[in-house]
Amino acid sequence: MIILGLDPGLATLGYGVIEVIGNKNKIVDYGIIETGSKTSFPRRLVQVSEGVVDLLTKFGPDSVAIEELFFSKNVKTAINVAHARGVTLVEVAKVMDEVYEYTPLQVKQAVVGYGRAEKKQVQQMVKVLLNLKDIPKPDDAADALAVALCHAHTKNMQSAFKIK
Repeated sequence: MIILGLDPGLATLGYGVIEVIGNKNKIVDYGIIETGSKTSFPRRLVQVSEGVVDLLTKFGPDSVAIEELFFSKNVKTAINVAHARGVTLVEVAKVMDEVYEYTPLQVKQAVVGYGRAEKKQVQQMVKVLLNLKDIPKPDDAADALAVALCHAHTKNMQSAFKIK
């Protein structure tokens, strides 16, 4: 099973692709979709859209796991990320129904075993769980791999996280 994990963002959208074979998780690819701050907002959304379509076409995932939006202070940033997340969900929904979402707390719990884990702990566990030499860079890509791993670790209860 191929899982595409996404960490939504407008400036930087992280992606991580893993293959689940039995109880083993194998890394396929990871990276980011970037949009320039000097590009118009609508054009940036188009870039996100086109980037997600490219990922879906290239990897043909069986399911997509996306991190739920979380923000604490900057509402403007959260709204922009919400727009990018919406565009992402639209593109995924065009090709599949297997779309799942996880909160940051759930991702940390699944990957580290502690929902309040620090970012570095999550990144270190992603490295360990995927047998990587180094922590994946940039952070958004590591976060997306964590989302994919979270989905892989919830295989017995995935229906609870499916976006309906």
